[in-house]
Amino acid sequence: MAGPTAQTDFDVLIVGAGISGIGMAAHMEEKAPHHSYAILERRANLGGTWDLFRYPGIRSDSDMHTLGFDFEPWRHEKSIADGPSILDYLNRIVDERGIRQHIRTGHTVIAADWREADACWHVSVETGDGESGGGGRKHLTANWLYLGSGYYDYDEPYDPGFDLGAFEGRVVHPQFWPDDLDYAGKQVVVIGSGATAVTLVPSMAKGASRAAKVTMLQRTPTWMFSRPAKDRIANILRKVLPEKLAYRITRWKNITLQHLGFKRARTKPEKMKQFLHKRIEKALGPDYDRASFTPPYDPWDQRLCLIPDDDLFKAMKQGRAEIVTGHIAAFEKGGVRLTDGSHLPADIVVTATGLKLAVAGKIAISQDGTPVDLAERFYYKGCMFSNLPNLAVVFGYLNASWTLRSDINADFICRVLEHMRQSGATIAEPVLAADHDLEEDDIFDFSSGYIQRSKHLMPRNAVAYPWRLNQEYVTDRKRMANDPIADGILELRRPSGSASEKETAHLEPA
Repeated sequence: MAGPTAQTDFDVLIVGAGISGIGMAAHMEEKAPHHSYAILERRANLGGTWDLFRYPGIRSDSDMHTLGFDFEPWRHEKSIADGPSILDYLNRIVDERGIRQHIRTGHTVIAADWREADACWHVSVETGDGESGGGGRKHLTANWLYLGSGYYDYDEPYDPGFDLGAFEGRVVHPQFWPDDLDYAGKQVVVIGSGATAVTLVPSMAKGASRAAKVTMLQRTPTWMFSRPAKDRIANILRKVLPEKLAYRITRWKNITLQHLGFKRARTKPEKMKQFLHKRIEKALGPDYDRASFTPPYDPWDQRLCLIPDDDLFKAMKQGRAEIVTGHIAAFEKGGVRLTDGSHLPADIVVTATGLKLAVAGKIAISQDGTPVDLAERFYYKGCMFSNLPNLAVVFGYLNASWTLRSDINADFICRVLEHMRQSGATIAEPVLAADHDLEEDDIFDFSSGYIQRSKHLMPRNAVAYPWRLNQEYVTDRKRMANDPIADGILELRRPSGSASEKETAHLEPA
């Protein structure tokens, strides 16, 4: 950003080299090329979630035509992709777009203080890989801070408080999967019924190194949706149409189907239940245990669990996997005792019990030295926060692919950056009066445990746009792309006290 922010190290500091951070960098390369940036990544490699999680079968639970970026076609035959394929996709993007040179690995952002007089963020960074120790501290400045740090705690998974003292086998959590875990021929109990569990169970039950038996122990069933891992229409379109056009058509097809499916689940839940049960019955046969696949809530009150190519159901039919519904009474020497008295033998227990949410990457954010509690701020367009300048964040959709929000947020912030460059503003702040009368809304209308446990950490949500985090991608996309930057809420200005501050307090569109 020429001129006004020449004193800062960067125009934009992007935190996190996962999908959100890489996406922002790619959008900047195309849409805000005059601005300098760096990506700070705490880990030794890029990829975020896809580098952290190494458990068997790690894959997307959304199709890659929507989990992929709007600017980069997904070229693989399978649209439900494994972790290594997703990492290949991200690595190709950073190399083809010259982004890799901007990534600084082993850089953990600890604190960030907005200083109004400087119109910049002062950022404290710990260097080193975070595992072997060493390193030191750095101080960096940037006009903007863009948080692509994800939504969960990388250091601690959710701990349900199990007393595992009597169990003599091995206990692992998917978030920290050990390289040396040998489960071949072993009895494995996977505790949980979410996306991680339904991925792990069939993966550990197949191949030369497969377990003797894998039991998914669930306290409550989850709604499951089976679909082919390959998108037949996408693969046909790629053969007859230019790559980008085929990708665009497939992307909108899938977005539309996701949207219609979610709406149908909310308006006609009984019809959706029948639809999901029919698919399971087709895979398991008419005598399947319906109770194990019938949650006490409606479809899409929690995120559906994807079963690509019926892999979980096939493992069950082959006798290599089973689902048991029950409550744990105790962990014993050789397995798990349930409250109904039954015993599940186990050499290995996998605690796929969920994630622990973290807001803003656990960075200590402050304004002129005063700590900021984001739980007291309102979302602005699902992207920024009330009365907090030059800071943007990505929290993806719960009812669709994460990247859909990542793309529209990055595009919006690039538009803001270019607007500021052309108008001479150095500060963009969504201003909300202290005496506002906003009606508040539940930020997440989802009953998932990890959501409910963390609501107290989340920013506030209003009923009316723009002071909310929507779960309506189609609406959000149109408004984020078409609404004017200078909307009477986003105040664009120079630092208070500067020579022309009064004239630029409410800059008009460039």
